[in-house]
Amino acid sequence: MPRKKNPNGAGSIWRRKDGRYEARVYVPQPDGTRKRKTVYGDTWEECDNKRLELVKRDRAGVPTPTRSHKLSEWLPYWLEEFIRPQRKKTTYAKYETHVRRYLIPSLGTKRLESLSVPDVRRFLVMVTRQASAATAKESHRVLRTALSAACREELISRNVATLVPAPRVEVREMKTWTLDETVTFLEAARPDPLYTAFVLAIALGLRRGEILGLRWGDIDLDRRTLTVRNQLQRVQKELYADSTKNRRTRVIPLPLMCIAPLRWRRLQQAKQRADAGSGWETTDYVFTTRTGRPIEPRNLSRSFERIATQATLPRIRLHDTRHGCATLLFAAGVAPRVVMEILGHSQIAVTMNTYTHVSDSIRREAMSHMDRMLKRSRPAR
Repeated sequence: MPRKKNPNGAGSIWRRKDGRYEARVYVPQPDGTRKRKTVYGDTWEECDNKRLELVKRDRAGVPTPTRSHKLSEWLPYWLEEFIRPQRKKTTYAKYETHVRRYLIPSLGTKRLESLSVPDVRRFLVMVTRQASAATAKESHRVLRTALSAACREELISRNVATLVPAPRVEVREMKTWTLDETVTFLEAARPDPLYTAFVLAIALGLRRGEILGLRWGDIDLDRRTLTVRNQLQRVQKELYADSTKNRRTRVIPLPLMCIAPLRWRRLQQAKQRADAGSGWETTDYVFTTRTGRPIEPRNLSRSFERIATQATLPRIRLHDTRHGCATLLFAAGVAPRVVMEILGHSQIAVTMNTYTHVSDSIRREAMSHMDRMLKRSRPAR
């Protein structure tokens, strides 16, 4: 019995000289045009099933690209059209680095629709060996995000990166100073021009960019409040002001230990302005160079590390003072929600899991409570 002829637009099937079957169907493209898509099968039924799937997508209005982009084409386009307009410059720079150094050299020749789970798995193993598990995990996140955008654009039907787990990264042990070590650092930093910046980092847990992005209009010494609105960032050759990490503004009450250093900083800056004369650059930043220019973020970290080394203190990063601030606040009995607001986290889980460090003295104090309770409940003999 002869097979029925397919209706117009449903494509046709024929047998090739090599014995396989071939079907062609006109399908919609992402740009609104229609092009002919070819599918193959070892049997007529297999080829017909593929043809029917194309017809089904056509009738549902789902585009089916006839030519899939290579990753070397899609990733740069995704960076420019999706990431640059919507995300922060620091995010774009980080993503661009992973695309340029790892993704395109390893997977650039693969087409979006032909990228497979084994391809992604081999890529992660390669990056882990070449760099580290943390780098491989970040590259996996960039690839997953790029493929998710391709899915939303209906260029591919599935995101294979979601089917491959990211490498497991060993959690780095958080290093913080003890209370005595923190006091020692502040005493050693007192003669330094950036002493006030270090006080704010330790007492308020401000990020480096937030400290350097502070303007005098953000500080009310009479009401003892500090408003975090912006941060100063350097991306490659550009030093620029940006919104905070989570794009939120927060108001922090100033402890008394911050008031005198801020007044001293204002007097210090007034003298620098007078000395610079016409060479002074007006920016309203709290922390500036001798000519009024913003402080380079890396220079603030260098000064912090230099002072810590001279004071023979354990080596930690400037960013680790945020961990120390959270630990001291928790030790003082401050509620987790309040600590979260002070540090500027968007989720309390970050505050609880990442930015708290239980010191040996705190553990000993906790166990002393247990000792007292058990002694109290012990029956008299």
